[in-house]
Amino acid sequence: MNITQITHHDLDGYGACIVSGFFADVDRIVHVPRYSDVGAILDREAERLARARDPELLLITDLSLEGDAVRFVKGFAAANRKRPEDRRHRLVVLDHHVSSIENLKAQGLVATPSDDGRTALFDLDDPGIHVGIDDGRCATRLAFDCRALFSDREVTADLERHLLALVEAVDAYDLWRKSDPAFRNGVILNETFWDSAVAYVPAGHPWHDRFVGNLLMAVASRLQAGVPPADIELSVPALRKAVVDDMLREEPDDDPALTVRARLSLALSRSTDLFRKLPDGTMLSFALDGGVFQAVSDHIMERGDAARVVNAGRGGGMSFRSRDGTALEGARRFRGGGHADSAGGKLPNGSAYSMADAIAQIEPILCPPKPKESDSPFAALKNWKG
Repeated sequence: MNITQITHHDLDGYGACIVSGFFADVDRIVHVPRYSDVGAILDREAERLARARDPELLLITDLSLEGDAVRFVKGFAAANRKRPEDRRHRLVVLDHHVSSIENLKAQGLVATPSDDGRTALFDLDDPGIHVGIDDGRCATRLAFDCRALFSDREVTADLERHLLALVEAVDAYDLWRKSDPAFRNGVILNETFWDSAVAYVPAGHPWHDRFVGNLLMAVASRLQAGVPPADIELSVPALRKAVVDDMLREEPDDDPALTVRARLSLALSRSTDLFRKLPDGTMLSFALDGGVFQAVSDHIMERGDAARVVNAGRGGGMSFRSRDGTALEGARRFRGGGHADSAGGKLPNGSAYSMADAIAQIEPILCPPKPKESDSPFAALKNWKG
């Protein structure tokens, strides 16, 4: 059964992904940086699952269930009842926000305590749906403790100890238990996460979760060995380099003498996962860090893969780069300005939540379809004359 995980873009959301990834083969991960995007992302997921012939498992972790998300859960249950029993999807929600309990109750769902009394369970009258909210455990801890809901895989004793070091640190940090000795371990994990999660391998690239997960697990293994956070902080660049060395081992033109960012930018510039080619040949990326976009776009243009490259930010900003003077021309179509080959603009809707959303806003303006000859006011005259 294919597994998709939708999770928050923070340390706890990624911790839940790391844990679930060791216990199950997760086929696809969607990181949600803004809770305002949850509704639109879940709507697309509902459409995708409706078209899916085979049953799938959707794992939702660390997403506060606001009104849109609760409506998705109820809609999921209703749609599932219409599917043949052997093709019904599964849904597992593991969350720890008090507001999630309030919003579920506000839409008529009744909470019942779990057997251990720790988790509020919500019955959707579907054995394939588990909605559990526990405000005393972070999502990383919930994924570890409740792994039987999505997997029956076991891990080695050594790996379990390393995972527990991660789980305990994230749990103490995310729930802000500052008196817990594990809290300071969570601090170094959180700092490492935010220093590395965006500016090296962007979300949307197949290497992203591998890069972040391997780096955080490398930190967790040192925490488990008793290394102080201050000493780990000094070793993070070396840990990051070791992770990248492994990732780029098969890259034919990798130069280990360069910096980690420079090596990655060359490899990432070939990615069909980070860029989409628009009808006019412009290469479009979504939500890339500014430094990553600049370096990667330069490689793309130097190779001649595209004459113009555009990045659409979640917050609505657009960056245009070109090698033929068309960056400014493109930016002007989006209320922008700048230099001939380096300019900026603004998305029509003010923000975007996915690559598909960015394409829908940009393509009609940057690459408008040519009018059909039959639509020309001279077409009727031409036909009359003929």
